[in-house]
Amino acid sequence: MAALKYSRQRESIKEFLMTQTSHPTADTVYENMKQIYPNISLGTVYRNLSLLTDLGEIRKLSSFGGADRYDGRIQPHCHFICTDCGKIVDIEAPDTGSFLSEVQEDFAGKITGYTARFFGICEECMKKKENQENSIDILQIV
Repeated sequence: MAALKYSRQRESIKEFLMTQTSHPTADTVYENMKQIYPNISLGTVYRNLSLLTDLGEIRKLSSFGGADRYDGRIQPHCHFICTDCGKIVDIEAPDTGSFLSEVQEDFAGKITGYTARFFGICEECMKKKENQENSIDILQIV
């Protein structure tokens, strides 16, 4: 394979993703890159996201019930997805090595990695629901 030519745009995309914890979509990456490179195309962003994913420099998060999301953090970690608002949050999983070893023991093939996704309601949505319930309780008292 030929050496990969350096690209300022690709580096900017990677740097942007490494500063984000919101797991942005390609459209969000595109909107942010347009501020730096006004003539950048959405196709260029998609091609660079795909290349960075193939190179293992970023992670593509698919099947979250909407557009693909991108993660600049490639170290092993889990994700929590809020079923109310769709927010994605990184979660540190304790001792994932022992979990992987236990699973590998009962599997004849070779496991090279895994992803874990947790679903539920985020703190902000829980507070909103709590406030709504308190408002309803107050209205019923009056």
